[in-house]
Amino acid sequence: MKIIDYFEKAEQQTLVSFEVLPPLKGGSMGDIFNTLDPLMEFKPPFIDVTYHREEFVYNKRASGYYEKTSIRKRPGTVGICASIMHRYGIDAIPHLICGGFSVEETENALIDLHFLGINNVLALRGDARQFEDKFIPEPSGHKYAVDLVRQIHEMNQGMYLDSNIENGTPTDFCIGVAGYPEKHFESPNFAMDIAYLKEKIDAGASYIVTQMFFDNQHFFRFRDACKKEGINVPIVPGLKPVTRKYQLNSIPRKFFINFPEQLVQEIHAADDKHTKQIGIEWCVQQCLELKKEGVPCLHFYTMGDVDTTFKIVEKIA
Repeated sequence: MKIIDYFEKAEQQTLVSFEVLPPLKGGSMGDIFNTLDPLMEFKPPFIDVTYHREEFVYNKRASGYYEKTSIRKRPGTVGICASIMHRYGIDAIPHLICGGFSVEETENALIDLHFLGINNVLALRGDARQFEDKFIPEPSGHKYAVDLVRQIHEMNQGMYLDSNIENGTPTDFCIGVAGYPEKHFESPNFAMDIAYLKEKIDAGASYIVTQMFFDNQHFFRFRDACKKEGINVPIVPGLKPVTRKYQLNSIPRKFFINFPEQLVQEIHAADDKHTKQIGIEWCVQQCLELKKEGVPCLHFYTMGDVDTTFKIVEKIA
């Protein structure tokens, strides 16, 4: 079923969904199942599975020079999606990124997903590689997420890269895209970021999942700005609790978001033992307010921490 159909079928009830990371190379599906098995109690209609592009390491050779070697730390997104659908009988949403893919490789990946019966994707540009100060696409790859959305939408119309293909079988992907309540860090300002998002919706995207945030006012401002811009698709808030003190520094540095002063003060005043509980209670209050505002779904970035996610969802379900 398409994601937007779940929202419509819920009849204004707030759903819950979860996002999982593929295990590091050498891991197993058991890692994923150990995270998801307890969370199935809350009947999520779908699970997101992230994709991480290849990274590079530099190995020193006997000559003294360094050799650049490509590695994949977290392979298996498509296989994990298939396993989740088989085990739980629910939809899985693979993240599809621009980074590391040519347009032909993207088309082949979409064909594989279509053959597997996976008809929902989250289309993202992806991050820059480690040690690169900006995103660099493949020579024949997409530079922006909107270009990826356009390619998926064209395949939904039966249009493939090979112009010799006549009467190509249309795919049927429901396309999600990312939104940033505090703006994407590369956008010059908030208004321009909303305009970029509108381009992705006009290109064929059907719903939005936001970056994490810790102040609901950012989300409400974002939602209202989207509506003013003519963006009328479902907007799903992405959520993650603070569980460690060091995250007060690491999360803003990595995700370019701000913490509310009250939350910062509470965590600074607490010992390590109580930090997680403060983060859980803060996230619970966020969720309750968002539910009251009628959001279609609460999307949790589990980051492998099933215990914390479970404690939050059981208090709001």
